[in-house]
Amino acid sequence: MKISVLADNHAGAFTRAEHGLSYLVEHDQRKILLDTGQSSLFAENASVMKINLEDIDTIVLSHGHFDHGDGLDNLEGKKLICHPGCFVQRYRKQDNTYIGLKLSKEELEQRFSLITAEEPYRISEGSWFLGYIPRITDFESQRTTFIFKDGSPDFVDDDSAMALMLDEGLFIVTGCGHAGIVNTIEHALKVTGGNKIAGVMGGFHLKTDDRQTIETIKYLKENRVKYVMPSHCTELPALASFYNEFGIRQVKTGDVFEI
Repeated sequence: MKISVLADNHAGAFTRAEHGLSYLVEHDQRKILLDTGQSSLFAENASVMKINLEDIDTIVLSHGHFDHGDGLDNLEGKKLICHPGCFVQRYRKQDNTYIGLKLSKEELEQRFSLITAEEPYRISEGSWFLGYIPRITDFESQRTTFIFKDGSPDFVDDDSAMALMLDEGLFIVTGCGHAGIVNTIEHALKVTGGNKIAGVMGGFHLKTDDRQTIETIKYLKENRVKYVMPSHCTELPALASFYNEFGIRQVKTGDVFEI
């Protein structure tokens, strides 16, 4: 498996950054683009990294936020997989800023072969789009800073992730982790029938060294997860806790991880 970081919050030596996420995942002889950031930056960084985006087999959209899906207008003609709830109008509660997707479902259907899946969707023999992730823990997805157009709370039920089967166990790749990292991993184990977690990478949506961060770290340690790579929406206090426990390195655009 190889994961190339095309967009993330932190810049590499020769690649730029934005608030967003885009990974090229190479697994099972397939090239899968997870998210596209919020602009054309992912494509510009791919060019710097000598990556040909025409070789992509499938695009997976982790959830319907602008910083993960607005780069889609730089692509077309591919299979696009996402949760059917990705297309709602959604806002930041604090200032009513629109944070949903720029392109509508109808516009995306014109550009891509769109597959919406609430249930898990098998991409290849050893890779899955996880669909809806049940919220089963009592410390994750308990609060939200987002609202729908009518003012009701938006817990980002469309948040999903990818699960990849490796020789060392299951590897989970998240976009933001709004559903919670533990919820996501537990669902991935159930979907795939796996019994060992090799690693988890992506946005963890942890902001402080609070109970959710502490319980997430405890879970990962108890399950002896070897590869722990939080990025994107994981803020400094939480990153510091992960560094102290796992000795993590900061994920930057231009990084390439091979396992």
